[in-house]
Amino acid sequence: MTQNPKKLPEKLQLATSAHVKYIQSLDTRKDEYDYWLTEHLRLNGLYWGLTALHLLGEPDTLPRPETIDFVLSCQHENGGFGAAPGHDAHMLSTVSAVQILATIDAFDELESRGKGKAQVGKYIANLQNRQTGTFAGDEWGEEDTRFLYGAFNALSLLGLLRLVDVDKAVSHIAACANIDGGYGVSPGAESHSGQIFTCVAALTIAGRQDLIDKERLGRWLSERQTASGGLNGRPEKMEDVCYSWWVLSSLEMIGKTHWVDKQQLINFILRCQDTEKGGISDRPGDMVDVWHTLFGITGLSLLDYPGLEPVDEVYCMPKSAITRILGR
Repeated sequence: MTQNPKKLPEKLQLATSAHVKYIQSLDTRKDEYDYWLTEHLRLNGLYWGLTALHLLGEPDTLPRPETIDFVLSCQHENGGFGAAPGHDAHMLSTVSAVQILATIDAFDELESRGKGKAQVGKYIANLQNRQTGTFAGDEWGEEDTRFLYGAFNALSLLGLLRLVDVDKAVSHIAACANIDGGYGVSPGAESHSGQIFTCVAALTIAGRQDLIDKERLGRWLSERQTASGGLNGRPEKMEDVCYSWWVLSSLEMIGKTHWVDKQQLINFILRCQDTEKGGISDRPGDMVDVWHTLFGITGLSLLDYPGLEPVDEVYCMPKSAITRILGR
């Protein structure tokens, strides 16, 4: 059982209002150099911030009309989305666009003002390597299990998973499995927590969890917890708040979250907050960013931290949105 936050020391309480203000402020910093350095992550960043706000119970903090306008301004004729207006279309930004529109229930706007769901589905399907089953991130051909998961995520939300060869993709994931129960970025690559999430989630969407060695994988994932209470991505690496999502969501999907010390992980995440200015960092005392802010909050949500909305462990979206779209 997690502690009631009212009984925690002040420094170990979630600074909800500060985090909301921090996320709200992100698009107002256009006079800062870092704002333009991260333009290639703009659409992803909107997804990270929007999702965090929904989980914090503040779904209306970002204006819906402006959010839809920005997402649609990033779409290309081929149906894909770039990271920002004028950027090339890419799988990762396309997935973020679909997730944003799904979260705020705006697929109708995609149909009426954008290129439509069918065109988005066609763009994603065309990135599948029909020989191996895996997916590229864009027209230049880099392949990665992240892109495979992204394709399954977005296409299932759009109701268009039939556009791709699911069985071939599943076979590719099976080829990425390692003797330790984990998965790598490609066949033969070392196990990594982030890639494990993408493979386990894709197999879950495909209804093929039967291929997962849950006991062996659960053991490898639970060993990612360090003395600090935080989780790392692979052996001998430092803990990082983002793995509060990648590791814990994978454990949730295979029913093994009880294999880690939940209270110690909660305390680690809360120690990574900036309680005054808002935001969460990778480790205590470091600079905050919206990426770690989201994954700290999703981790706390999976840990049933009081006051947070439930997150879906497969889609990294509010459970309420997934229930509305997929009925589960």
